[in-house]
Amino acid sequence: MITNIIVLFLSALIGGLMIFFFKNVDKGKFKMVLIFAGSFLFSITIIHILPELFAANMSGAQIGIFVLVGFFLQQILEYFSSGAEHGHIHVHDADHKHNGIAAAMVLISLCLHAFLEGTILAHPTDLHVHHDAKALLTGIALHKLPAAFALMSILTCYLSNKRTIVIYLIIFSMASPLGLILSDNLYESQYLSQEVFWILFAIVSGNFLHISTTIVFEGSPDHHFSARKLLVSIFGAGLAAIAEFLF
Repeated sequence: MITNIIVLFLSALIGGLMIFFFKNVDKGKFKMVLIFAGSFLFSITIIHILPELFAANMSGAQIGIFVLVGFFLQQILEYFSSGAEHGHIHVHDADHKHNGIAAAMVLISLCLHAFLEGTILAHPTDLHVHHDAKALLTGIALHKLPAAFALMSILTCYLSNKRTIVIYLIIFSMASPLGLILSDNLYESQYLSQEVFWILFAIVSGNFLHISTTIVFEGSPDHHFSARKLLVSIFGAGLAAIAEFLF
């Protein structure tokens, strides 16, 4: 679990700090990174999380309902997060206004999403009976890198104090590790039942489906065909499948 905690924390921290080194990011290249990460996450959700959910001691209809809850919960969160989960970058302009309340709302919504992400990596042996979680961890880390970068682009527009911005990033970086630690401890101490964990996993899978499909479809506005985007999507999904079955 220590490795998972470190990877979750550093992927968010490094992704966010990159804003200070790549201020004039190439949006085309950044979009390719997003599409790759989104396809990887989508593939892991389909081949890792959902099969385990539907093998649980719950009806398929119950699981489906909570997947839908997670899907629409993510849509609600995005009203407050400015779309940072799927890499919406904000750029400074001459007329931008600092807004501490808006910055706090973005941080809170992203931290809630990140906290839920961490819960799905709680790894009780009777919950993840078929696979290890290395491929899942990789998918989450790949998603967190551009998400943290996008968060910082938003915070630098809303806040003027660089120290405050970095503190916000550290808080965000801690959210997923805290979700992992808390959920694992609650399960091991039997404060939460196995059924509650299945519900959490279903909700998070709904989150992932919303984020990953939004990234992929936003990468093809008006459904214009792009061989490059298609190849990147297939590569991301294929690499996730290989990682899942190898690890």
